[in-house]
Amino acid sequence: VQLVESGGDLVQAGGSLRLSCVVSGFTLDDYGLGWFRQVPGTEREAVACIDSSEGSTYYAPSVKGRFTISSDNAKDTVYLQMGSLKPEDTAMYYCAADSRGKSWNCKEVFADHWGQGTQVTVSS
Repeated sequence: VQLVESGGDLVQAGGSLRLSCVVSGFTLDDYGLGWFRQVPGTEREAVACIDSSEGSTYYAPSVKGRFTISSDNAKDTVYLQMGSLKPEDTAMYYCAADSRGKSWNCKEVFADHWGQGTQVTVSS
């Protein structure tokens, strides 16, 4: 199993970014998928999660209405579309997958597999 993130960048406040996570070694519908972020010295937090088989999603209150998680089975890719970015969104963003699928509570910030991360920096 492998997850590879991309799309992180330096962007001005109010801007948008789309993160991508290409996965291999499993089928998206069989796993719960999520995006997490971490600032040095703080705990990693769940940003958005999706169960591809049902399309159910979770969003952290701080990003609800600004971020959208989606998946494309044909491309084996999970996306995080981020809009109205704020300086407090600055963090390393990680993609994760968990075999518990729809039973996975991503807010626990525990997953079977993690990517290496991609840096998002939002300037004021």
